[in-house]
Amino acid sequence: MDGLFSALGSALAWIVNIIDPLCGPVGIFTWFGNSTLLACGDTGWGDEIASGLQITVAVALCTLPVGLLIGFIVALGQQSEDRLLRLASGIYTTIFRGMPELLTLFIIYYGAQIAIQSLLSSFGYDERIEINAFVAGMIALSVVFSAYCSEVLLSAFRAIPKGQYEAGDALGLRRGRTMILVILPQLIRIALPGLANLWMILLKDTSYVSIIGLADILRQTGVAVRVTKDAFLFYSLACALYLALAIVSSIGIGAIERWTGKQGTR
Repeated sequence: MDGLFSALGSALAWIVNIIDPLCGPVGIFTWFGNSTLLACGDTGWGDEIASGLQITVAVALCTLPVGLLIGFIVALGQQSEDRLLRLASGIYTTIFRGMPELLTLFIIYYGAQIAIQSLLSSFGYDERIEINAFVAGMIALSVVFSAYCSEVLLSAFRAIPKGQYEAGDALGLRRGRTMILVILPQLIRIALPGLANLWMILLKDTSYVSIIGLADILRQTGVAVRVTKDAFLFYSLACALYLALAIVSSIGIGAIERWTGKQGTR
């Protein structure tokens, strides 16, 4: 089993290296960064910046589905007939929309370590426990994203006429089937603009993970600045990379909106 995971890891690393837009075979730094501070390899900072870009994208992509799932569950809870469930969902969104993202990150990264350490100590286990920075960052961003996402989805739910549910009942569909076949396609189309804005915010919020030592774009460029003293070059590069991610995201979101629009007219 270890051999299988090792092989999969090697294959994934090879694929990432091939498609790397900065230091891959056709990467920008590979072709235009030679003999500069952005050269790939030991002579420059290109490979470190490329690694930071991969971490930033990985954090955002891993956070998105988790945040969407939690947000969907919370949105269902907010429109539940159970008063306690509505109250719990409202408290959840109030807390994580009201707390700064950085504070949420600190609480999850440091607080969870303290809580787990205390719990294990009560069972006689005194070894030091450390939470993986990537996992902590993903969880922190997921709960913040889900709090805002739930409000977007709740508004989309309320925009769908109740007659849609009654139509599903009339056709003999169970509520789960009605949700999947009737409600969800409309929900996605209505909520997509709001979710697109949240995705853009999430891309920027990934910079917070640099505070807990995760080597994302901001941390790698910061290290490069401290070593080379060329702040303008590397911070301008960080700005360009975030803008590039935003542009690519806008193109992808536009394609999804056109597709959902076509689906809605059928």
